[in-house]
Amino acid sequence: MSGAIDPITLSVIQAGLQQVCDEMDLSFSRAAFSPVIAEANDRSDGIYSAADGSLIAQGVGGLPVFVGTMQYSTRTLIEMIEAGKVLAPEPEDIYIVNDPYLGGTHLMDVRFARPFYREGKIFCWLSNTGHWPDTGGSVPGGFSASATAVEQEGLRLPPVKLFKKGQLDSEIYSIICSNIRVADQRIGDVKAQAAALMVGEDRLNELLDRYGDDVVRDAIAELRVRAAKQMRVCISEIPDGQYQSVAWIDSDGVVNEPLAIKLKIDKSNDELTFDFSASNPPCLGPMNSVLATTLSSVYLAMRHIFPEVPISAGAFEPLKVLRPVGTFLDAQYPRPVSGCAAEVSQRIAEAVFAALVEVLPDRVTAAPAGTSGNFALGGHDPDRNRDFVMYQLSGGGYGGNADHDGLSNGCSTIGISKAPPVEIMEQAFPVLYHRYALREGSGGAGEHRGGFGLDYELELRRGAACASFVMDHGRFGPQGARGGADGAVNEVTVFQDGKPYTPVHLSKEQDVPLTAGDRVRVKTPGGGGYGNPLHRDPEAVLRDVLLERYTTAQAAELFGVALSGAPLGIDTSGTQKLRTER
Repeated sequence: MSGAIDPITLSVIQAGLQQVCDEMDLSFSRAAFSPVIAEANDRSDGIYSAADGSLIAQGVGGLPVFVGTMQYSTRTLIEMIEAGKVLAPEPEDIYIVNDPYLGGTHLMDVRFARPFYREGKIFCWLSNTGHWPDTGGSVPGGFSASATAVEQEGLRLPPVKLFKKGQLDSEIYSIICSNIRVADQRIGDVKAQAAALMVGEDRLNELLDRYGDDVVRDAIAELRVRAAKQMRVCISEIPDGQYQSVAWIDSDGVVNEPLAIKLKIDKSNDELTFDFSASNPPCLGPMNSVLATTLSSVYLAMRHIFPEVPISAGAFEPLKVLRPVGTFLDAQYPRPVSGCAAEVSQRIAEAVFAALVEVLPDRVTAAPAGTSGNFALGGHDPDRNRDFVMYQLSGGGYGGNADHDGLSNGCSTIGISKAPPVEIMEQAFPVLYHRYALREGSGGAGEHRGGFGLDYELELRRGAACASFVMDHGRFGPQGARGGADGAVNEVTVFQDGKPYTPVHLSKEQDVPLTAGDRVRVKTPGGGGYGNPLHRDPEAVLRDVLLERYTTAQAAELFGVALSGAPLGIDTSGTQKLRTER
């Protein structure tokens, strides 16, 4: 590090870079049209190296799974420009790309990239990703549960300039609009996504003007070195050796058989090597994962375990992921991939947790719900005389850990997106929610139990629509750890004309027809339990029963605690007690 940069200045610059990304995130959400971005915050913004696309900074409110994929896609864009495969950048250009095989996730995650210039040269790249509610394909919302080729999932865009010198290319935009549903509503998201990058440019210029280009450049290099050192120190907590685990995916949506993610981790000195080569081969359905998402899933899992390590490309350097050639975790064209970011990525993280929980018992949790609960509903609203595409994501229980119970109805492992408010969804779409509550009893039993999932039910109020689901953990619940029980499985029930229907693949189905009055009920998984349930504090069991999270029968069965002697309830003085027996 240059002697001119003192530790305080280094910290201020680090915080300044973070703030630039945070303001981009905020601007994107506030200006976006679609509830999935504006309310759920299914987006991310970051700053990337001009040399190799490596991550410099990312907003704390952005999805963690985009940490690795946006780095990968920016690097790919730079390489394609250098090879002459993509038009060279000019000031105020913005590239658009959603090709999963070029460093992406699924087709609905659309990335923008803008070169940031200082004194006529590219200083870095500003990039963001937003989840568009639809990019075409065979089903509204893009989550085709039975796709067998990526073309069935939507429009695939290579890197092209959507904005040239600040002006929207109307021809390219018209091609996009001609291939997606409710195209008239996308301009709001497009302008919001572009505006966020412009905000980032303004804020980054202010930072550079204050400290100078050379000082900031030196600080970025030093921050990367320090992040790598800090991750290596954390890894040194793990004894040298080999650690293994298996995580299961219910099915690929086409073949009704589970898929195994088999992981072997080799720890040597201050590095970890991740080997997924024994996992299943590529699958027919959309549960394949592209390499960028597989890498990012490992990175985000380690961020969960060592959250004190700053977000930087340096933090990934001690993590060696062997390319899982010939498995469904290294998808090649034209394998379908709509479930890779939202579902497969979370199973990869779960495999990392399961492999390391015994050796890092105070840092690693039991498995979380591990599904984004992707539910898309597309149809026609006769009252408004327009088509609609509704996308609902949902939370679930977190796994218990050495210190406390798991969080209930938490966001997915891969991101901090929150479910859009019920009131917003009912205002924007012809639906009515009849239930939106914690799923009582869904947390896996343990000394520290898993958190509870979500239980919601909605009705189509008018018109006709088709429902599609790409979820997981319907066959296997989230894994318990160190003697804890698994969390409850995901459940999907569709009521057509009052008659219940459960998808053959449990939580994967597409094109389920709905008419006015039909309902959909989803119960998301609870987190896995941590530790022997018989070691749980009886007072904690009592509290859960009093709050109606478990019944007295469940308390006896799961935790070995018998409750008797008084009606359930807590008086205002707090003196009422129930007799506990174990």
